[in-house]
Amino acid sequence: MTPAPRLRVLAAMSGGVDSAVAAARAAEAGHDVTGVHLALSANPQSFRTGARGCCTIEDSRDARRAADVIGIPFYIWDMAERFRAEVVDDFVAEYRAGRTPNPCLRCNEKIKFAALLDKALALGFDAVCTGHYATIVTGPDGRRELHRASDQTKDQSYVLGVLDERQLAHALFPLGDTLTTKDEIRAEAERRGLAVAAKPDSHDICFIADGDTRGFLANRLGAAEGDILDEDGNRVGSHDGATGFTIGQRKGLRIGRPAPDGRPRYVLDISPVNNTVTVGPAEALEIAELTAIRPRWCGTPPTGPGAYTAQLRAHGEEVPVTAEAEGDELRVRFERPVRGVAPGQAVVLYDGTRVVGSGTIAATTRARAGTAG
Repeated sequence: MTPAPRLRVLAAMSGGVDSAVAAARAAEAGHDVTGVHLALSANPQSFRTGARGCCTIEDSRDARRAADVIGIPFYIWDMAERFRAEVVDDFVAEYRAGRTPNPCLRCNEKIKFAALLDKALALGFDAVCTGHYATIVTGPDGRRELHRASDQTKDQSYVLGVLDERQLAHALFPLGDTLTTKDEIRAEAERRGLAVAAKPDSHDICFIADGDTRGFLANRLGAAEGDILDEDGNRVGSHDGATGFTIGQRKGLRIGRPAPDGRPRYVLDISPVNNTVTVGPAEALEIAELTAIRPRWCGTPPTGPGAYTAQLRAHGEEVPVTAEAEGDELRVRFERPVRGVAPGQAVVLYDGTRVVGSGTIAATTRARAGTAG
């Protein structure tokens, strides 16, 4: 058997346990590994202690200590301005437009596998290594394919669905093809002498210091009182800023009177133009199809309509769909209605465990009476 080639690998080290173990495994596999921590905040003291996403001084120190233990060179690269422009400003702009973005996908697309990868390749590195749980498989045609992690309970392929063929050719995910639990990853880190073994995970948005997304948006977009309407346009309550709501939201609506049938109501639509939020019953959330824009393909784009499964959230279920790419749009029809689909979210298509590609949801068609959302 021909041994795997020795690569020059740049390991993105966030300061957490996953990226530290990934870097250690890459080094143990015989690659020439250099660790790098991305400084993504111009004022890291303002970001939450222990946050995932390279956001605190503590994280940078943890990453440096891990690199020292592994025995690899280590650097800190300042990408705060790029991160602010590509991720934070985009996040605010999407909410201003009434959409619900996913900043983790945006960061993977624009920072870790664009800005970071481009710089790595310019410096002579062969690949970028991260602690994501996903698998890269070489297909029958010799091309690299992105697949779900072996342990699908930890799978993170959804947030990597924005990677294109070129980026996959230079990606390395050492954690994705092993059936290990998170406790076992922590135990491995401890065996390797990595102090981050017991460091807690964070699943919040890394650049929102206190986890208060509504307050974060109000500070940047302002808070203006508006109406909460039912499906017939009747005023049923008020709010202090439409940008603080998401499609499918039930709690925190401050509706003055109950629905005539006594059932709970959910956010169906957000209109930043007239600062209104429309609410209605759960069944009105059911979506029959959607249109996504800016499709990105993890390999050769599909031709013609095809049967796939689709995932609409990072930890959401797979649902069977028929999908077809038409120029710069992706049309997806669900075999059964799904709920809580919001413009701005990503739809990721799968063929078995293989990630086919993704798109940003631009419009939806409701199952009930075929109304658009």
